[in-house]
Amino acid sequence: MSNPQQLRYSKEHEWLTAAENGVSAVGITEHAANALGDVVYVQLPEVGDTVTAGETCGELESTKSVSDLYSPVSGEVTETNEDVVNDPSLVNTAPFEGGWLFKVRVSEEPKDLLSADEYTEFSGN
Repeated sequence: MSNPQQLRYSKEHEWLTAAENGVSAVGITEHAANALGDVVYVQLPEVGDTVTAGETCGELESTKSVSDLYSPVSGEVTETNEDVVNDPSLVNTAPFEGGWLFKVRVSEEPKDLLSADEYTEFSGN
């Protein structure tokens, strides 16, 4: 399992792309997807919602459990991935590509986001 070098990571196992025009995509890591098992339902924040770094903004339900989705940054949700809503298995099969969850116009980024190497060490993968 390799964590893409261009992303940044939270200790809650979310990833964040570099901002394009102030907007970043958010998803969960392959480590988190594997720990969850087969994802069968996702509840995402709504477009226009304000999310806060480190706070819950949705849920991921798998055949094993229900887990909270945390936002790695603060800002306004600009888009949600309807493909994942319609096919939650994308979170498992393509966590870093088609399995992204939502996009956010970043207003504040915490200082404790991890690089890929730091996240790999943190998660043990």
